[in-house]
Amino acid sequence: MTPDPAAAAVALYVVYLATVFGVRSLLHRRRTGSSGFGGISGRPGSPEWLGGVLFVVALVLSALAPVLQLAGVVEPLDRLDGRAGHLGGFVLSVVGIVLTLAAQSAMGSSWRIGVDPGERTTLVIDGPFALVRKPIFAAMLPTALGLALMTPNAVALLGVGALLAALELQTRVVEELYLLSAHGADYARYAARVGRFVPGIGRLRPR
Repeated sequence: MTPDPAAAAVALYVVYLATVFGVRSLLHRRRTGSSGFGGISGRPGSPEWLGGVLFVVALVLSALAPVLQLAGVVEPLDRLDGRAGHLGGFVLSVVGIVLTLAAQSAMGSSWRIGVDPGERTTLVIDGPFALVRKPIFAAMLPTALGLALMTPNAVALLGVGALLAALELQTRVVEELYLLSAHGADYARYAARVGRFVPGIGRLRPR
């Protein structure tokens, strides 16, 4: 009997949250005494705040999409719904989760969710960070896309769009400005030679 792709997506999403957020946070607390969660920063309505809110919205929509489809509240889009898409989405999600965990591990004690302007962490530029500046975000996108392909309904697609917008805002408006402020020329040189989410694409011009 072929498993329901929506049910598989729910199970995979639970694994995703448990490992990428839960287990990682517990390991980080054991190592540093902090959970690593910085929360939503900025005043309400600011780009920083909007990026954080959109990230939460993306997580909620990604969770709701398969649940609502299982309940018959939403239907998959015919053009995107099919066995090949379901299988491809599953593989893409699993690969994305593995890559996310690998990138988080490579950050070591510098791993954070959110930014504390008064905090200074080590600049990590090796491992997956030698390929792209934001390997965690880069891996989250295929994970979300894969889950959406498993349940290709309107809610899932909105979740992918919200995540993309959130990561762009968080990267451009919050994290890169913070890293330039915290690490100065070291980060500027690094960002000038390494792409943002894709190797070679999104490099910052030297100042």
